[in-house]
Amino acid sequence: MTRTWQISDVTDAARARVATARLAAACGVPPLERTRLTAAVGAQLRLCLTKGGTWRLTLTTSPAGRATAEAGKGALHAVVTSPDAAAAGEPPWQVTVVCPEPATDLGDGAVPDDAAGLAEALLGADEDTALVLERLGEQEDLVGFHREELQQTNQGVVALHAELDAAGRAQREAFAAERKARTEAENARRRLTFLADASAVLTASLDHHEIVRRLPELLVPEYAASVDVWLFEQDDGRPVQARPAAAVVAARTGRPQYAATHPGGLPGVQDQPPSALDPDRPALCIPLPTRQAPQGVVTLSPPGELWDPDDAVMLVELTRRASIAIDHARRYQHNRDIAETLQRALLTELPSPAGLGLAARYLPATHGLNIGGDWYDAFRQPDGGVITVVGDVTGHGLRAAVMMSQLRTALRAYAVDGGSPGRLLTRLHTFLHHLQPDLFATAVIARFHPDDPTLTWAAAGHPPPVLRTPDGQVRILDDKPGAMLGIPLNQEIADHTVPLAPGSTLALYTDGLVERRAQGIDPGIGRLAHALGSFAPAKLEADLEGAADRLLDPLLSDSERDDDVCLLLCHLRGPA
Repeated sequence: MTRTWQISDVTDAARARVATARLAAACGVPPLERTRLTAAVGAQLRLCLTKGGTWRLTLTTSPAGRATAEAGKGALHAVVTSPDAAAAGEPPWQVTVVCPEPATDLGDGAVPDDAAGLAEALLGADEDTALVLERLGEQEDLVGFHREELQQTNQGVVALHAELDAAGRAQREAFAAERKARTEAENARRRLTFLADASAVLTASLDHHEIVRRLPELLVPEYAASVDVWLFEQDDGRPVQARPAAAVVAARTGRPQYAATHPGGLPGVQDQPPSALDPDRPALCIPLPTRQAPQGVVTLSPPGELWDPDDAVMLVELTRRASIAIDHARRYQHNRDIAETLQRALLTELPSPAGLGLAARYLPATHGLNIGGDWYDAFRQPDGGVITVVGDVTGHGLRAAVMMSQLRTALRAYAVDGGSPGRLLTRLHTFLHHLQPDLFATAVIARFHPDDPTLTWAAAGHPPPVLRTPDGQVRILDDKPGAMLGIPLNQEIADHTVPLAPGSTLALYTDGLVERRAQGIDPGIGRLAHALGSFAPAKLEADLEGAADRLLDPLLSDSERDDDVCLLLCHLRGPA
C-alpha cells in the first residue's frame, strides 16, 4: 500500500505528519518509534518548506524482508522527494520502521481535510508524545533512583575508604610504636648485658690498680670518648693533675655533675658551667661512693655530642659498682698486708743445732686472701732433741694467722715438758678443739736427737714427709697418720720411726707446694720426691739454702699461687 502527499505549505505538512502518525499507529509501531518517525518526518518537511517549492511525501507499507514476512510483520517506508530531484541527481530522504502488525489500508479518509479533524488528529499525535514523555519521565525517575543509589554507594565507598585510611594510619602508628618499644627494649637489654659483663670484669680482680686500668677499657669508645679516674690519697709520684671544677663539686657533694655549655637534662645529675680546662668539651663527673665518703671521681667525655639519658643512668650505676670493687680490693690488700706481715713476724728464725742443717721457705699466695694459715717452726727440747714442724690452719686471713700463732706458742709450751711428736699433736688437737671448735689444722712433726740414729715423726691430716737417704733413694713416709687437728673426735696420734743415717734429708711441706686442682696431690708428691732425689749429696751438704730454692722452681712452675707454700728441709750432716 502506498500513499502520496504533495506538500507546498504548512497545512500540507501537518496533514502529512498526521497521516504518518496514524499509519504508523495502524501498523503497530510502538509509541517511542512512532514519535521518532513523525518527528523525523516533521523535521524533514520543515527543512523542505524553508527551501520552497512543492515536495512529495510517499508512505509505503510492505514486507520488511523474508524473515519479517514469514513472521507476519511488515515495514513502513517514508520517502520525501522534490519534483525536480531526479533531474538534479539529488537522492531522496527516506526512513523505514518495522511494523509489528500487518499494515491495513486506511482508505482515502485516513487524513481529515477539515480543521477540526486535523486538530483532533494532531491531539492524537500529541497523546502519543505525552505517552512517550510519561514513559521518559518514568525512566528519568528510575534513572534518578539509580543515581541516588549510586550516590549513596559512592558515599559508602568514600566512608569505607576513610575508615580504611584511618585503620591504616592506626596500624602504621601501632607498628611505629612497636618498633620504638622493641628498639628501647633492645637498648635496655644491651645496657643490662654490658653492665653485668663489665661488673664481672671489675669484680674479678682484687687489685684496685687493675680495676682502675680496666674501667676506661670497658667504656671507650662506645660509652665515652675518654675516661679519667681520680682516686683520693693516691700518691704514685706523679705531678698533681688539674681537675675540672665539676669533679671537685662531685667529690665534695657525692653527687654526679655535668659540665657543659648547655644543660644536659640527665636524670639524677646536676648541671654545672663548662670546665675552664676545656669549655667546648662536655664532662660527666661521677663520684666513687663508699659508706663514709667518695674515694674518687670518674670524669668522662661523651662519645658524640651528648649522652643518652639511659646511658647516663647506666654509667652512674657502673661507677657505683666499680667503686665497690675498688673499695673491696683496697680492703683486701690492707688485710692481706696485715696478715702477711703478721705471718712473717711469727715465722721463727731457724736454730743451728750441731749436726743438723735447716732451710725454710715461705711464699704467700699471690691470688686471693689465701695467706695466714701455713707455718713452720724448729726449736730445741730440754733433752737436746730438735723439734721441726710444718702446719696448715684451715681458713685464711688475719684469723688464720692469729690461730697459727696460738698453735705455734702452744706447741712450744708443750714441747718444753718433753713428749714425742705424736703426743705433742694429740695435745694440740685437744687444745684446738676446745679453743676454736670451728677451725681445723693439719701438721707434721719430726724429732731429731743427736744420740738416736732414728727419726721419730707423726702427722695429723698432713701431706707425708719425704725422706732422701744418703744413697739417693727417696722414701715417702706415708704410714697411717692421725686425723685433722680440732675435729670433734677423741684421738691419740701415733708416733712412727725410721732409721736415719748421716747424709739423709727430710722434706716437710704444705699442700700449696704439691697440690694442683686438676691433678690432685699425689702427682705433686711424686714430683717432689723425684726433685729431691735428683740432688747430689754434696750439694745438699754444702748449700742447703740453694737446694731449697732450686727445689721450689720446678715444683711451682705450673702453680696458680692461690695458696701459701711452706717448705722445711732438714739435712743430717755426715762426718767431716
